[in-house]
Amino acid sequence: MNPTPAIFWFRQDLRFADNPALQAALQRGSAVIPLFIHAPDEEAPWSPGGASRWWLHQSLRALDVGLRELGSRLVIRRGPTLETLRALLKETGAAAVFWNRRYEPAVVARDATVKEALRCAGCEAESSNAALLHEPWTIQNQSGKPFQVFTPFWRHCLAKDEPPEPRSAPKSLPAPAKWPRSVPLNELELEPRMIWADGLRAAWQPGEAGAAANLGRFLTKAFDNYPDQRNRPDVIGTSRLSAHLHFGEISPHQVWHGLRRTAAKRGLALEKWRGSQFLAEIGWREFAHHLLFHFPHTPSEPLRAAFQKFPWRKDAAWLRAWQKGRTGYPIVDAGLRELWATGWMHNRVRMITASFLLKDLLLPWQEGARWFWDTLVDADLAQNTLGWQWSAGCGADAAPYFRVFNPTRQGEKFDPRGDYVRQWCPELAQLPDEWLHQPPAAPPEILRAAGVELGRTYPEPLVSHAIAREVALEAYGRIKNG
Repeated sequence: MNPTPAIFWFRQDLRFADNPALQAALQRGSAVIPLFIHAPDEEAPWSPGGASRWWLHQSLRALDVGLRELGSRLVIRRGPTLETLRALLKETGAAAVFWNRRYEPAVVARDATVKEALRCAGCEAESSNAALLHEPWTIQNQSGKPFQVFTPFWRHCLAKDEPPEPRSAPKSLPAPAKWPRSVPLNELELEPRMIWADGLRAAWQPGEAGAAANLGRFLTKAFDNYPDQRNRPDVIGTSRLSAHLHFGEISPHQVWHGLRRTAAKRGLALEKWRGSQFLAEIGWREFAHHLLFHFPHTPSEPLRAAFQKFPWRKDAAWLRAWQKGRTGYPIVDAGLRELWATGWMHNRVRMITASFLLKDLLLPWQEGARWFWDTLVDADLAQNTLGWQWSAGCGADAAPYFRVFNPTRQGEKFDPRGDYVRQWCPELAQLPDEWLHQPPAAPPEILRAAGVELGRTYPEPLVSHAIAREVALEAYGRIKNG
């Protein structure tokens, strides 16, 4: 062990268990100084959005509580990162800095500069993988190039050795003789000034304990029915782990082995749980990071260059109506209202709302990506980019261009009792199931009895889906045919 302290730099790895860089710091330093550096400008143009900042505040607060239980505390500083690290090394006499890797283009470039500068100054600077099952550069197709189709990518991943068992959390963290100064968490101003976060507080428990609770709930109550219920927004049929994974409050290794232990208890064969749809969702997360690392231009530009010429519209009023859940299509509006209230949206509804923005309204996928980035608590650059480019048909493994979701049929299929729409569009709650997903088709007397007045209590549809679909197919056909 080195007689000097080591700095552990917390980033999107806000946990104690299965944290390889934290373990490295424990092994190398006589004491560990846990550090968080607030430097959002260094992540531009994708600095964290409003909902992400709210989650980060709660997670850092929970992290500090956990650190104090281990005999330590969180030191918070403002950036620039390199200057901050240099100053803290000088203040504390530390000779090593450890952190876990991230994969966003701006962060990759920043981290490379930091590592080189620290090493040139004689400081030990080491990074680890704590966020993925496999590093993006370790997965290649037979030509030695990045995969661009999910199925062979995930098959290749599954053929590799099983991920190692997660490491246990340390029982204590040795403290330095003198603690360096720290900026109070509230001074980072991560929480919103507008009063809109009450719904987020009611819906979520940020932090490592909340992540473990969500995984336990899912494996105990929802995993068995996941294939049947994962597309149903009216039931809690998914893991709701996305934000916890993004902020590193739980690792994919912990999810993998939690699933393996659950499968063993229930006598599930290896090929059954390894081939499960839920594990494939972890695979999609891996695939998203694989693509972002190898194609760093994709957060703002289409992977398929032909789509640079796609005839997207510009209509601020339509965009605003979509953002606020005022499109006149109940399943779309319910999803966007859920997003605004809770910072989250069910994955099936994400696909429905994205299809509506892109193919019914022909508004640019970048507008949707930006809105999700600011309003999702699980806003993740890799997954946000993959999802929107998939829906737009301009990315890797994209949806076929002729797939245009019918929002009425999608609502009827995946919210058959209307519980989801009634929760988020209460002005439609009294409509019978038959008309709930298509109010304009309801007879006038049915609308009157339900207290629905189209254009006043609930909006008229922005567009006719049937006509919009034909316009979209024509536009996509022109791109397809060059």
